[in-house]
Amino acid sequence: MDMPTRFPVAERPAAYAHRRGQIETYFDRTAVQAWARLTSDAPVGRIRATVRAGRGRMRARLLDWLPADLRGQRLLDAGCGTGALAVEAARRGAEVVAIDLSPTLMALAQERLPADLGAGRITFLAGDMLDPALGHFDHVVAMDSLIHYETVDAVQALAALAERTRASMLFTFAPRTPALAAMHAVGRFFPRSDRAPAIVPVAEHDLHQRLQQRLGGQGWACAGTERVASGFYTSQAMAWRRG
Repeated sequence: MDMPTRFPVAERPAAYAHRRGQIETYFDRTAVQAWARLTSDAPVGRIRATVRAGRGRMRARLLDWLPADLRGQRLLDAGCGTGALAVEAARRGAEVVAIDLSPTLMALAQERLPADLGAGRITFLAGDMLDPALGHFDHVVAMDSLIHYETVDAVQALAALAERTRASMLFTFAPRTPALAAMHAVGRFFPRSDRAPAIVPVAEHDLHQRLQQRLGGQGWACAGTERVASGFYTSQAMAWRRG
């Protein structure tokens, strides 16, 4: 398999670029050890166990929305973390481009890469998931990689990906709920150096409407949505398909 490569960063709007820089710093330096443990089989505390379980359920949901046979198809795992979803897609035969902002996480994903990928293939890259040089894809999956962006920036990112995607885009967002709003407020009391980049709650109706305005004329339509809530993990998946 290809070794993780540092991919060039394309020009992006200032708000997106600033937020992307904060996320890269957090996951590549501040939280990399905690993230490595969370995405492994190592014992974790009660709170992180609920997050691990929730992420597992969400990953399974997104995989269910993909074809069982991905042979001959190209898939972008946008914000792939340590590569768990990319591995499962490759086992279905996909050619996977797995990209994340953190070179450290990409190196960890490479270390964990199993030998039994079958006909599939994974290329790990460190860089911007929106870079057009990544090429075109049949499917794009963005699991919890847009949750730190304002709605308008998330829509712009998805619209850019849609231009280079043939069949489906599957992504998650943080639904606007009272519980998430409370956790967001509590997080502001932590020292700034200890904070993760804030999750931005999104109103589902507003997101759907904005995406319909941007993508509807290109043959895209929402094909489903589902929420996963597990303790301290709450995320909502949405599937958009072309044609």
